[in-house]
Parts: sequence; structure tokens; C-alpha cells
Amino acid sequence: QVQLVESGGGLVQAGGSLRLSCAASRRTFETYNMGWFRQAPGKEREFVAAISWNGGVRRYADSAKGRFTISRDNATNTVNLQMSNLKPEDTAVYSCAAGSVVAAGSSYYDYWGQGTQVTVSS
Repeated sequence: QVQLVESGGGLVQAGGSLRLSCAASRRTFETYNMGWFRQAPGKEREFVAAISWNGGVRRYADSAKGRFTISRDNATNTVNLQMSNLKPEDTAVYSCAAGSVVAAGSSYYDYWGQGTQVTVSS
């Protein structure tokens, strides 16, 4: 079992930045590939970014490319999502997930955090 806790969400103006963090409880964190997903009100959950267990592979949704950066620190069991040039359409609950594959599909992830709210005002 892996417990994931997100932090760093909040209210920011368009064009601003936020850094989300996800802390994992398990010592085997470094064996998991990690992903960030988001869900806006009335919409389906969508993929944002993913990173392999050693950080060597990263994937981004088209909406995140050039603006978001995913990173991880296996020494502290954390994965981060640095978001810049935020837009109102980025408003959503952002959740991190742990799984066995670096994938965009949510079904590939076994463990999920509760999420953190990101609100971008225009």
C-alpha cells in the first residue's frame, strides 16, 4: 500500500506559477512510476504528466508541454509538478498517482492521493 498526499495548491492569477508536491509513504517509492492528473468540475479526469521511477522518462499532456515540469526526489519520496504561465483552464483538482507504467491512462495507476485544488483567476 502506498499513501500519497498532495500539497501546494491554491489560488493564483493567470500567468502565475505554482509548485505542487506529492509525498509518498512507502520506502519503495523509487520503484513506482508517478503521474499527475487533474479533474475540473463537470469534466473527466485527464492526464497531465508522468515520470519514470528513475526520472529518465517524462511524458506530458499537450496542454502541459512547455509550461509544466514534473520531477521527483527518491531520497525524500516526493514527486513535484512545477506549473508556470497558468491559465484559467488549468483550474482543477490535481492528484498524484503511483503505478507500474509511465502512461497517460489512469487505469495504469494503482494508488492515488486525495488531490489539491488549483484555481487560476483571469
